[in-house]
Amino acid sequence: MGEVAGADPAHVVGAISDFRTVHNIPHRVSCRTLGVSESWFYKHRARKPTMRQTRHLRLVQAIKEEFSDSGGTYGSSKIWIRLVRRGWRVSVNTIAKIMAELGLAGRTVRRRRGLTRPGKRPAGPDFVRRHFTAEAPDLVWCGDMTEIGTGEGKLYLATVIDLFSRRLLGYAMGARHDADLVVAALHMAAVTRGGDVRGVIFHTDRGSEYASRKFRRACRKLGVTQSMGRVGSCFDNAVSEAFNSVLKVEYAHRRTFATHAEARIRIATWITDFYNARRLHSVCGFKSPIDYEHDYWADLSKGLAA
Repeated sequence: MGEVAGADPAHVVGAISDFRTVHNIPHRVSCRTLGVSESWFYKHRARKPTMRQTRHLRLVQAIKEEFSDSGGTYGSSKIWIRLVRRGWRVSVNTIAKIMAELGLAGRTVRRRRGLTRPGKRPAGPDFVRRHFTAEAPDLVWCGDMTEIGTGEGKLYLATVIDLFSRRLLGYAMGARHDADLVVAALHMAAVTRGGDVRGVIFHTDRGSEYASRKFRRACRKLGVTQSMGRVGSCFDNAVSEAFNSVLKVEYAHRRTFATHAEARIRIATWITDFYNARRLHSVCGFKSPIDYEHDYWADLSKGLAA
């Protein structure tokens, strides 16, 4: 077979067939280029694939589907988890090898510039102290702001995340990063949780928006206790910073938004349909935030009924 000696015959036959179908290149030319005879090609094309070849083709297709379903962001580890849950018996190394052959690569991280501008008002105490876990929903939330580039200029996004499940409970977007934006995100989170959120600790950085009189008043009305990390330390609000990175690297940096309205709609759809409902989180046992919360409440109900 010349240059393709040792290659999987099914792959070679598939490539020659694709050349003809996609690029209209005659089989004779492709065979000569790959160093195989036409008789060899027709012989193997007529031969039924083995069970191993059929399984491999199905696995390749399954990997492509999972990668596409993740928006082109999942690496081999998360795709392996998804396939195992579908009933596949395959190693993560095999998946990594196939992904490399297909040229499928997960997200790559870009450095980002923070938006935090310390406020002049007194900051709240740090009740979290980098312990970014919670034993149940609505014990500790965290929030932050980030910017998204559009054809109409920057669009700012304020978020509220539950540390228990990493579910994004509330968000607001606008052309200005001010107190109104963070208050709107907080109110959306309260509505998502049914309105009564008294006792929740809300952890943020010491940005002027979160230290503002308007935001502090909104927290008092809802019965929410403010918590703040130190100035200039991204690690004191690591979960919110991680979400901003995921949003940028896995979604926003892969697209262009012509207008603020387009960015609002598409980002809101990504949060609702993918991030909260389908994206796997290691902290949640590689479940989505919503599935993780559903399982928590189901287990709690079973325990109470026992």
